[in-house]
Amino acid sequence: MTPTDPTEPFRVLVVCTGNICRSPAAEFLLRAGLDRVAGMEVASAGLRAVVGASIAPQMAERLRERGIDPAGWTASQLDPGEVRSADVVLTMTAEQRAAVVARTPTAVRRTFTLREFADLARLSDLGPAARPADRLTALVAAAPQARARRAAQASLDDIDDPFGREDAVFDRVLAEIDTAVGTVLDVLTPTASHAA
Repeated sequence: MTPTDPTEPFRVLVVCTGNICRSPAAEFLLRAGLDRVAGMEVASAGLRAVVGASIAPQMAERLRERGIDPAGWTASQLDPGEVRSADVVLTMTAEQRAAVVARTPTAVRRTFTLREFADLARLSDLGPAARPADRLTALVAAAPQARARRAAQASLDDIDDPFGREDAVFDRVLAEIDTAVGTVLDVLTPTASHAA
C-alpha cells in the first residue's frame, strides 16, 4: 500500500455521544502518547454534543491524575466534513459507529469502535513501516478483512457512558479507554512504552 503523504497529517477522530466524557478522554490519551510524533492530528466530537461544554469534572480530575490538563477544551458537534477528512474514526460503541456510517457512508471502512480497533491493531502484522502515520494507514487498510475474524467479539466492544454516574464508573470507563489506547499506541510506536 502507498505510504501516507508526509506533508499531510494523519487525522484521528474520536466520537461519542455528548463529547464531554469518553471521546475527549480518548483524544487526550492518544495525544499524550503521540506528543512527540510528527504528522498526527487527534480530535473528538459528539453525535449529540454538549457544544461548548468543558470535559466532565470527574473525567477531567482523572486525566489530571495522569498528568494531562484538559483546561480550555470544549465539546463540539460531529460534522460530516470532519468525518470525511478523518483517516480513521473511533467510536465508543457499535451503535455510535453505525450512526457515524449512516451519516457518512463513505467512512464505513475506516470507522471502528475504539476497542475493536485496538484488537485489530494487536492482531495485525504491519510490516516494516516506521512512521506511526504509515503504520496507521496500513492498519486501516488491513482492518476490514481482520474485522470478520473477530465478529463474535463485537458485543464486547462497547464502552459505557459514565455521565451522571458514580465515581467507580468513571474509574472503570477511563481504565477501559486507557487500555485500548495503550494497545493502539504500542502498535503505532513499538519502540516506546505506554502505560495501559
